[in-house]
Amino acid sequence: IYRHQWLEVDLGERTKITAVATQGRYGSSDWLSSYLLMFSDTGHNWRQYRQEESIGFFPGNSNADSVVQYKLQQPAVARFLRLLPLDWNPSGRIGLRLETYGCPYTSDVASFHGGSSLVYRPSPSPRRTSKDVFTLKFKTLRNSGTVLQAEGREGLSLSLELERGKLLLLLREDGASSSEPRRLASLGSLLDDQHWHNVALERRSSHLNLTVDKHTERVQIPAEFSHWDIEQLTVGAVPRLDHQKSVISKRSFHGCIENLLFNGHNLIELAKHNNHQVAVVGNVTFSCAEPLSVAVTFTGPQSFLQLPGTTTSSSSAGVSIGFQFRTWDKAGLLLTFDLPQHGGVVWLYLSQARLRLQIHKAGKALLELSAGAALNDGQWHAVELNSKRGRLTVTVDKEEGGSAQASPAFPVAVKNHLFFGGCPAEDNHPDCRNPFSAFQGCMRLLTVDNHSMDLIKVQQKQLGNFSNLQIDMCGIIDRCSPSRCEHGGRCSQSWTVFHCNCSDSGYNGATCHSSVYEQSCEAYKHNGNTSGHFYIDVDGSGPIRPQLVYCNMTEEKTWMVIQHNNTELTKVRPSPSMPHLLLHFGYSSKEEQLQAAISQSEHCEQQLSYHCRKSRLLNTPEGSPFSWWLGGPGPGRVQTYWGGAQPGSQQCACGLQGDCVDLQHYCNCDADRAEWTEDSGLLIHKESLPVRALVLGDIKRPGSEAAYRVGPLRCHGDKNFWNAAFFDKETSYLHFPTFHGELSADISFLFKTTAPSGVFLENLGIRDFIRIELSSSTQVIFSFDVGNGPLEVRVESSVPLNDNRWHRVRAERNVKEATLRLDDLPVATQEAPADGHFHLQLNSQLFIGGTASRQKGFRGCIRSLQLNGVTLDLEERAKITPGVRPGCPGHCSSYGSLCQNQGRCTERENGFHCDCSLSAFSGVFCQSEVSASFKSGTSVRYTFKEVYEVSRNSSALPSSIYSDATLRGENVSLSFRTSQSPALLLYVSSYYREYLALLINKHDKLEVRYKLDSGREAEVLRSRARSLANGQLHTVSIRRRSDSVSVQVRRRQNAARHVHAWSLMNLARLGSLGFTGCLSVVHFNTISPLKAALLHPDSGPVSISGPLVQSSCGSAASANPYAAENTHHLSGETKQRQPVVNAIRTDSALIGGVIAVVIFVMVTGLAITARFLYRRKDTYRNQEVKGVKQDDSPDFTFNTQADSQNLPTENPKEYFI
Repeated sequence: IYRHQWLEVDLGERTKITAVATQGRYGSSDWLSSYLLMFSDTGHNWRQYRQEESIGFFPGNSNADSVVQYKLQQPAVARFLRLLPLDWNPSGRIGLRLETYGCPYTSDVASFHGGSSLVYRPSPSPRRTSKDVFTLKFKTLRNSGTVLQAEGREGLSLSLELERGKLLLLLREDGASSSEPRRLASLGSLLDDQHWHNVALERRSSHLNLTVDKHTERVQIPAEFSHWDIEQLTVGAVPRLDHQKSVISKRSFHGCIENLLFNGHNLIELAKHNNHQVAVVGNVTFSCAEPLSVAVTFTGPQSFLQLPGTTTSSSSAGVSIGFQFRTWDKAGLLLTFDLPQHGGVVWLYLSQARLRLQIHKAGKALLELSAGAALNDGQWHAVELNSKRGRLTVTVDKEEGGSAQASPAFPVAVKNHLFFGGCPAEDNHPDCRNPFSAFQGCMRLLTVDNHSMDLIKVQQKQLGNFSNLQIDMCGIIDRCSPSRCEHGGRCSQSWTVFHCNCSDSGYNGATCHSSVYEQSCEAYKHNGNTSGHFYIDVDGSGPIRPQLVYCNMTEEKTWMVIQHNNTELTKVRPSPSMPHLLLHFGYSSKEEQLQAAISQSEHCEQQLSYHCRKSRLLNTPEGSPFSWWLGGPGPGRVQTYWGGAQPGSQQCACGLQGDCVDLQHYCNCDADRAEWTEDSGLLIHKESLPVRALVLGDIKRPGSEAAYRVGPLRCHGDKNFWNAAFFDKETSYLHFPTFHGELSADISFLFKTTAPSGVFLENLGIRDFIRIELSSSTQVIFSFDVGNGPLEVRVESSVPLNDNRWHRVRAERNVKEATLRLDDLPVATQEAPADGHFHLQLNSQLFIGGTASRQKGFRGCIRSLQLNGVTLDLEERAKITPGVRPGCPGHCSSYGSLCQNQGRCTERENGFHCDCSLSAFSGVFCQSEVSASFKSGTSVRYTFKEVYEVSRNSSALPSSIYSDATLRGENVSLSFRTSQSPALLLYVSSYYREYLALLINKHDKLEVRYKLDSGREAEVLRSRARSLANGQLHTVSIRRRSDSVSVQVRRRQNAARHVHAWSLMNLARLGSLGFTGCLSVVHFNTISPLKAALLHPDSGPVSISGPLVQSSCGSAASANPYAAENTHHLSGETKQRQPVVNAIRTDSALIGGVIAVVIFVMVTGLAITARFLYRRKDTYRNQEVKGVKQDDSPDFTFNTQADSQNLPTENPKEYFI
């Protein structure tokens, strides 16, 4: 059966069609199961009706008797209707009863022919109107022209102009037609399709609304229009005044305009009745004269159009072929034909959006030409191919395009047939070969030898041949208008799909919907990051752009720092002409970013200081303040209190605390003294932050001096990140309002559970739904239905997910695809149907942790649940919901691995903390090395306490200071950097003349010397590796258990590690020697003596002589002290902004680089324990054992007896560095 059949209905006049109904043939098995609808005003140039701009087909009947009616989402106005069957009952034939529903349609129409126009002059009004409304419908075949222009006083004018098939709203000033207009809005696309398009322009007091068909754009009115009234309205050709002569614009409108209304006045009806307010200029006719232009659409790879070649029998007559095409594809065959002689073939095709011509013979290119560029822009392009008198010419768009010429040595003519767009499906067709992709797009105005080809005859099988064509319509769709790419993503398209380029946007996904950045510094911290600059996106996929902040993670609280343009203490310089000094502060973040960051944080603060000498500040609560500041949203509100005081108190911190220098005043500066004083404190009320401006008043009296400082905005805590709820029953759930994610929906949350399955989230509609569930202990499923049938996206985990650890789920659904992410597993993707529904329509409540049926509920914790960037407050809702508890403890099981270097994870109500007391490292994750540079002149003594004395001590000092003194072995580690040899790195001695020494000998080798029995000779372990005193950082680890000793050395350079072999040798007597260089992360069993000396210098076990300053010399990065701090960039963002004047300033150990202070430290320690624990075994096991004489190591001579002198009676061990 021929599938390209249709039923056409002529309604007699243009009618507003609102619904259609179909039914099968009575008493038969004949009915349609799906069909297309097309409409037309003239019986030509058909337009396919689409639902949701995507669905082209209508489901039909399932039997012969029932009636299926569809109400059109947007009524169609047309005279002719076509129904094209797509599928029917396979056991029957095409059978149809059709009914249409609608009502009469009346309109007033005018045609404009390029030099004609209507000019309307409104009646003068005593009152200025605050609202103007223009509405009209237009149709045209031209892609450019001025539709309407409204002119007002002072030469200001608004115009609606077509440009490349788009409608632009332009603003012109001073009536200058030659000046470049300001573009306010752009809407629509492909508006030159000779179909009616609805336009509405509404001017209100503060904004303009432009609507084209179903899409509206809101535009803020420029300041020039605050006192603007329309004096003249011109439709069609717009006269331009140039030296008192009327010049008709070349961009005049060609086409028809219908129902032109201005503030309720029908201008076309007024013109038809010769109203004096409307002037008709040129040839305006009050009907729509439409030129006949039959287009053809090549819908897919099987499409082709075959036409007869030249009618001239002589091959020397040449060829002349012309046509127009439009497409979104960069490549495709436009035309091919065989040459009459020599077996050659001509291909005219698109490649890289350029027009190319090739002539081949026997697989060899005889001729190649190219012309034009960017021909895949969706515009109509005219192509001419001419061969005459030995000259071949290819032209694109004539004057505006380009051409290419050649003089082939052979005639170019058509042998038999012309094939447009492709070749017939049968293999090796004798007259058509296509090595290129098929053309997908539209063609029109086909001519051969200057004769127009009648495509209606082709459709009626009276001329040529075709396959898979839509004749008498152009089915091109602009999938980028409106753009489905969000957050500034750039849309591009082919004939069938669109693509979003998300680079430089800060977002990813098929539609640039999801942010690539975390929402807070707290989130970055829990990814294992340390302090640095980060981009945060406070609302995720919402409209607020990412902002660059500094995340300070050196404290238990994670601080977000936002800079402004002056955070330094600045001296006041009064202006002679102004009574007050006004100081504005510009922040690195925009207004909406600032407010969102403040709102999301648990606490925010900002330092505010005023240093003064005879410069009063607030003038006590009884008087008018001399100075004030502005803070809060927008420009800020006037605040008359100072840092450290309460809002509205008109006090400073000293007034609140009662310790001002003059108790009669509530600010130190209000005492008006000649000595310098200050009022400083923190502003902590988020409603008043950030500080926008300072207004300083009492600064011009003789002798008055002042300085001010407004610190950066600092916030900590993320109210959203830890917002959690615990569901303890399968029947418990939380409910929220309906989730609205019609076109784009993203859902993210964290969960932990011990249950094998459960539904995390569900929202239902009449037929649509969306659901995320744990289907098994290893699988998460994201399922939904938008009207095309249920779709599922699954992610399978190789490890159980019910392990009571936090797991992160991120699901996204948009018009192109659905994705599901689970932790760091590969993303699962399900593409959406190309021609299907894409609006998600839900109407029930949103269920969290359960379902409407109260089955398959989730048992466990859900945290940080966000839908389209908005966090749901689970805790607040859980407080009033039975079976659900707010909050969820137990974070160390998931985040404990972030605590490094023997740091211990401890639970917090919202989060966790790394306890570094047993670690030689410090920092939020125990990741920062504690180091010091050594030189002679500084010493530190560290003393171990007796076991019974430790038990008596009730001090809560960390174990880096006190620890268990019972030693059954040693775990010793340290890092060093030195250029000295010989040098002593570490020395431990006891009252019993036992010792452990770690040193570099004169050969730059490392030695470890043990003496655990005073009656025996010492043993030495010596490295075979040399050059340890090379100034590079090395790490030494010593481990002794009973009679077994192991030693490792790692050189920390470019992350490489070198483990050296050791020999076991006899120990010679050692002597004391100092050390110059760097020691870092010194660890002895459970204590960290160097860390205790640096961080707790006043503690009991530590005594220090001389200066001791902490350094970063032990860091691997310290070799380059000027290395730039890592910044997480929003790649490609190059917008010029006001530079931040001062960088964030904190402790110099954090930011300032390497401290250039070199000190020498010697730490001595003495510990008492049972002597039998140190009995030397006869043999030490290691890789190699070798006896050595005492003179093998003459580098040092230790007087162990001297070490035993003047010891306390409690017999402590002394520990030396």
